[in-house]
Amino acid sequence: MIGKIVKLGSVITHRKEFIIIKDSEEYKRCRVQVNRKGIVLRDIVKGSSINTKKQQLCKTGDFLVAEIDAKVGGYGFVPEDLDGAIVSSHYFLFDVDESKMLSSYLAWLIKTDIIQEQINSKGSTNYAAIRPKNVLEFDVPLPNLDEQAVIIERLESFASRHSTTLTEINQQRVYLQLLRQTILQEAVQGKLTQRDPSDEPASVLLQRIKAEKQKLVKEGKLKKEKELPAIQEEEILFKLPQGWVWCRLAEVCTLITDGTHLTPKYIDKGQIFLSAQNVKPFRFIPQNHRYVSDEDYQTYIKSKKAEKGDILMTRVGAGIGEATVIDIDLNFAFYVSLCLLKPFKNGIFPHYIELYLNSPLGRGHSTSKTLGRGVSAGNLNLNLIRSFELPLPPFEEQQRIVAKVKALQQHFDALEAQMEQSWEQATQLLQAVLKEAFEGEGKDYKEDEPLSIAAEA
Repeated sequence: MIGKIVKLGSVITHRKEFIIIKDSEEYKRCRVQVNRKGIVLRDIVKGSSINTKKQQLCKTGDFLVAEIDAKVGGYGFVPEDLDGAIVSSHYFLFDVDESKMLSSYLAWLIKTDIIQEQINSKGSTNYAAIRPKNVLEFDVPLPNLDEQAVIIERLESFASRHSTTLTEINQQRVYLQLLRQTILQEAVQGKLTQRDPSDEPASVLLQRIKAEKQKLVKEGKLKKEKELPAIQEEEILFKLPQGWVWCRLAEVCTLITDGTHLTPKYIDKGQIFLSAQNVKPFRFIPQNHRYVSDEDYQTYIKSKKAEKGDILMTRVGAGIGEATVIDIDLNFAFYVSLCLLKPFKNGIFPHYIELYLNSPLGRGHSTSKTLGRGVSAGNLNLNLIRSFELPLPPFEEQQRIVAKVKALQQHFDALEAQMEQSWEQATQLLQAVLKEAFEGEGKDYKEDEPLSIAAEA
């Protein structure tokens, strides 16, 4: 450990400075972020809305510790823009004695696990809520002021490069997400695949589907649908490749419906019941589910039984319009927050419809046709879903498009995994540099000597 070990109380002092809140004045309130992510503005409120009129006054450079959240890294330094902000008595403020320890040195020290490990070592029972005396008893390394200044300078130099690395990784993530969306958009525009003259044109496919659906209606196997309006010229967003055709989504599905509108009665064990949380783009995730009784299950699935190869799409919530193909055999009922689509099996590849719904084109339809925004997250009306304009390729090309996108997405997944690995390595490197800075075996750091790990970065 660099320098001698001292109690934190030998270099910081617990400060109590209270003010009485005036109803007519406005006050900034602080919030301590967990995982040692610093102190930020919570809100600015009138004194009249603050119930406890006795509050503590913060000043720039205060070391602020949260009574409850300290056990999860709830501590940090008050920034300049929060000078004069207030906190309740459930926070503790400490002055740093700059003649013994530089504030910047302590600010770097708390980024290590030196203090956090001492909090954790006491156990959740002892430190369910931390007290000022606990903070003052923490052991910390204390080199002389000159050595502290050298450590600060070197860590700040490394941090600048480290921050640049993380910024670059984040930018790569953004570019990759944009590329994913571009690929999806180009896929449904026919820009990723070559035409095959031997493919049955989509117009012929569409007529065949229409004829077969009419036959099923006559046989009583399919409910007659309301006639959809023809696609108007102003609805056509781009010119289709040869062999493609514009149509309505309902024209290629035998059923588009939603889940039960009844309020589900959950039980501990029974039949599986799913909702919007079980659907993400291209991912059917039924693992985290609830249960309903056998009787309710039969009521909920009446004419709404989902099967492998069908599509589920979210109708409400932040992820409205997200869709996935059901890729396993599973009996379940589902809530009104989900829409069930049954693509026509003879000529429509479900994964192409899934791709279209998750593409910028499909998500654009979902966003533009969402009702009730502003009051809540809004919802997608079934009739509007049925009317979505779909660029329909020949059946064989539907399959080629999906295969091409899948191959590209696998490549993107590999790139994303590399980015996550780079992020993890950068994070581990920072911790290694901090560990060397504060736990070096008594190493005498000269002014022109870099930290060894930082020098390798």
